[in-house]
Amino acid sequence: MLEEFKKFAMRGNVMDLAVAVVIGGAFGKITTSLVNDVIMPPIGLLLGKVDFSNLFICLSKEQYPSLAAAKTAGAPTINYGLFINSLIDFTILAFAMFIVVKQMNRLMALRAKPGSAEAPTTRECPHCFSSMNIKATRCPNCTSEVKPTA
Repeated sequence: MLEEFKKFAMRGNVMDLAVAVVIGGAFGKITTSLVNDVIMPPIGLLLGKVDFSNLFICLSKEQYPSLAAAKTAGAPTINYGLFINSLIDFTILAFAMFIVVKQMNRLMALRAKPGSAEAPTTRECPHCFSSMNIKATRCPNCTSEVKPTA
C-alpha cells in the first residue's frame, strides 16, 4: 500500500496539482493584500472615510466603537464589512485567473495551428494498414512494396 501511494504521489499530474495549489495560495495572499491595503482604503476615503473591515452589526444590546472591541468583549457580530472585502477579493482573483486561462488558451491555440505542427514520421501501409516509417519503400509487416512519399 505504501508503494502504491508513493507511485501515486510521484505521478506528474499530482505534482502539478501540488505546485498549482501552492502558487494559488500565494497568489490569493497577494490578491487579499491588494484588496485590503491598496483598493479598499481609497474606496473608503471616497465614501466618507469608511473602513470596510470595521463595518459590523453587534447582535448584543451593548454598542462597541470597533469590531476589535466587540471581539475582545466576546460580543456576537455580523461582520458585513469583512464580507464585502472578501467579495471584492474573490472578484479580483477570479478575474485574474480568467485572464491567465484566456492567455494560456490563446497560446495553446497558436501552438496547435496546422502550419506549426511537426511533420509526421509514420504513414499507413496501403495493403495491410499497419504503421510504417514515412521513408520506407517496403512495409515491414506485409513486405509489400510501397511508393515513397515525396
